Amino acid sequence: MRSSDKTMINWINSSEKINYPEALARMDAHVAAIRAGEEPETIWLLEHPSLYTAGTSAKDGDLLSADLPVYKAGRGGQYTYHGPGQRVAYAMLDLQSRMKTPDIRLYVWQLEEWIIRTLARFGVRGERRDGRVGIWVDMHPYGHPQGFESKIAAIGVRIRRWVSFHGISINLDPDLSLFDGIVPCGLSAQNYGVTSLRQLLGDQAPTMAELDAALEQEFTTVFVKQEAAA
Repeated sequence: MRSSDKTMINWINSSEKINYPEALARMDAHVAAIRAGEEPETIWLLEHPSLYTAGTSAKDGDLLSADLPVYKAGRGGQYTYHGPGQRVAYAMLDLQSRMKTPDIRLYVWQLEEWIIRTLARFGVRGERRDGRVGIWVDMHPYGHPQGFESKIAAIGVRIRRWVSFHGISINLDPDLSLFDGIVPCGLSAQNYGVTSLRQLLGDQAPTMAELDAALEQEFTTVFVKQEAAA
């Protein structure tokens, strides 16, 4: 951890790949400690070994391959893939202390904005799409047909007693073929794909350390604590 000051955000960066059940257990414990006032808010940056996770809305038919482990995540959303080359950021934040009125929609908007601003630092335009979770890239400037879009980042959240956990994942340079084992977010592949910073930028793609630095810098521009209501 970066700091023991409970008024500050702690940033944890795990160099080893964290198994999913271990991540869930650690988040559960930390969220309880935040609510009890025993630990500070935390952003946990990590990678997982290759696996699929199923959100609370996941449909059995959207799992196309059983070649990788599948875990129930407890977060919102459907199926997603996690693996090496993908930066996962688990955000454990006290929404009750951050917002005049705790607002899950605002919190999700903040997660989206955090990703969008981070991608913009590397010249990639990430966009929201109504009815589609995550952050999307118009692939036409990258040589694809007009109207084809690819997902570059996923969002899945859970709130317990107004403390958030789970969070976001950004595709830096994962094996994109492993997304073929699921229907990501329940969307067919006809007009939608999955992309990464490496696929879009080639040798100009950032390193993981550069992506982490951008995430930390942009976090402070998006997640500003609101003054307590009078």
